[in-house]
Amino acid sequence: MTSLASHPQRNSLRLQLKQNDMLRRITAAQWSELEPLLTVADYRKGDPLVRQGDEQMQQFFILDGMVKRVVSNPEGREMILRFAAETEMDTSYAAWRLRTPVPYSIAAVTKVRTAELPMPAWAEFIEKHAEIKLRFEYEVMKLMSEVMAHTITLHLLDAPGRVLRFERKHPELVGRIPKKELAAYLNLTPETLSRLKQRLR
Repeated sequence: MTSLASHPQRNSLRLQLKQNDMLRRITAAQWSELEPLLTVADYRKGDPLVRQGDEQMQQFFILDGMVKRVVSNPEGREMILRFAAETEMDTSYAAWRLRTPVPYSIAAVTKVRTAELPMPAWAEFIEKHAEIKLRFEYEVMKLMSEVMAHTITLHLLDAPGRVLRFERKHPELVGRIPKKELAAYLNLTPETLSRLKQRLR
């Protein structure tokens, strides 16, 4: 990890960060306060950013690539809860506020670059800026709502319905997620997903 301020690509990274959905409206003064707290990290495909059960928590802003939020049981069976890519974020904020271990892992689906900071530092920053905190907590609620809607979808929709809903709700991710990962997210086998996509074209 390298601090953003001393990163050799800091100018282009700053531009990318300022396009992040969460950070695009912060003021120059707020940016000056936040930037020294940020480090830039690179992850290979499959690397964990956070492991289920961790007590050390981070706030992530995705610069390049895609991550998934995933839960697994003791037998190793996994369920993918959501994907996030450039301009989005992922977070352990709810677990941090509840003082519980992180209930999911966050892992790199592709090669990933993030700007990140420890959750206590992010929480302290947003406490000083009420409008950022309100916007951030709204985004966290949206993420939780999205995960809940996805879980309900797996129970209520048939396989073609799940594929169509994903394509309607996430057109920006269609074609970007590896087939095996998308099939797991939709609770299908890769072969079934391929057949459905051909039939639905």
